[in-house]
Amino acid sequence: MLRITNLTKTYGDKRAVDSLSLHIQPGEIYGFIGHNGAGKTTTIKACCGILDFDGGDIYVDGVSVKENPLSCKAKTAYIPDNPDLYDFMSGIQYLQFVADVFGVSKAARQEAIDKYADMFSLTGDLAQPIGSYSHGMKQKLAVISALLHEPRLIIMDEPFVGLDPKASHILKEIMRDICNRGGAIFFSTHVLEVAEKLCDKVAIIKDGRLIKSGTMEQVRGDTSLEDVFLELEDDNA
Repeated sequence: MLRITNLTKTYGDKRAVDSLSLHIQPGEIYGFIGHNGAGKTTTIKACCGILDFDGGDIYVDGVSVKENPLSCKAKTAYIPDNPDLYDFMSGIQYLQFVADVFGVSKAARQEAIDKYADMFSLTGDLAQPIGSYSHGMKQKLAVISALLHEPRLIIMDEPFVGLDPKASHILKEIMRDICNRGGAIFFSTHVLEVAEKLCDKVAIIKDGRLIKSGTMEQVRGDTSLEDVFLELEDDNA
């Protein structure tokens, strides 16, 4: 569903991502772990077609992000760590706008909006301007907007930041349901306990380089993911 091959991105003399390769299969929740500045967000933005890159290629469902970005974006949803939404719009106006961008039918969008707004307890706030929303409410709205076009691949950067425990639980259930229906999830997180409980596979990145990846059992072994992460950080210091 997502194939990253030798991805390289530089900023001046700094290699933010250095020949990184990852394969995410349909049905997988894939966690992406690393400290601040490790290259997680750069990789994620490149996968979404937001950021150009210097080497390698990225394929979404077999289609090159470089050669056919619109086709890839039609199958993908991106949820950033800090949603930059249109504060002058109401919540419902924003959802209708996103649905228009992706060509979602009026019947399908209404069904999805009703379903997810109810799940995230946001229905009563959709008429209010986004500028009046808390960070958590904006995060919920961003999640709902990402689900409207039924994406095959969802890419998320720290998706649980700002969400209350109930909303986090609901999002985890939605993620698993999408994968059960043949989709895939690729997300970064600092919360290792979440990755350990939720992910089928995990990748650890440091200074733009992949230092460990595989199934949770392969990466973790007989210890905890936190212990493995800290040990690898020390070994590669």
